[in-house]
Amino acid sequence: MPFREINSKMVEATVVPGQKMYSQRGAMLAYRGEISFTPNTAGGQGGLMSMIGRRVANEATPLMTVEGSGTVMFGHGGHHIQVVGLTGDTLYVEADRLLAFDGTLEQGTMFLGSQGGVMGMVRGQVTGQGLFTTTLRGHGAVAVMAHGGVIEVPITPGRAVHVDPQAYVAHHGDVRNKLSTALGWRDMVGRGSGEAFQLELSGSGAVYVQASEEKL
Repeated sequence: MPFREINSKMVEATVVPGQKMYSQRGAMLAYRGEISFTPNTAGGQGGLMSMIGRRVANEATPLMTVEGSGTVMFGHGGHHIQVVGLTGDTLYVEADRLLAFDGTLEQGTMFLGSQGGVMGMVRGQVTGQGLFTTTLRGHGAVAVMAHGGVIEVPITPGRAVHVDPQAYVAHHGDVRNKLSTALGWRDMVGRGSGEAFQLELSGSGAVYVQASEEKL
């Protein structure tokens, strides 16, 4: 894992020749060695379709390609940072919560409506979060941002986990998601947060939940 947690709001990454990293623009705090930072217009390894998906979702979070030899310290806005290690599985995370990740990871997007049905499709309208979620797949590490700290909640077969959509940070594993509400369509108008909406995650994996519902 290339990330070393300095404290709850800063991580240090080791950059080696021949390997790339990607970071959110403005995330670099300091670095040692010969490091270059180049704006990435292709959206990482997801290519054009990844960028199209994020633009449609109003999540055109700019990325920087990080290359060279040395170490880089990352942080952004004083947000809490959680490092997630992937061993061949897929991490689903909101694009604006990405701080930095291994260039070896394959980046893409997933339309939440593909799993959540109609309620998944209106998630962006109801909760203020994107219709598309960024996916990172492979072997490597990802540093994600959140408000007020993060807790990892296991998801086990037969025991679904319900999360406030605005407290959701990311999830991984063989997990299905479904957004539901206890309110009728008439009551949903003008309501953007709170316990009226629940993101149900079922299967086998884990979900990362932040302590605050504040958006990044």
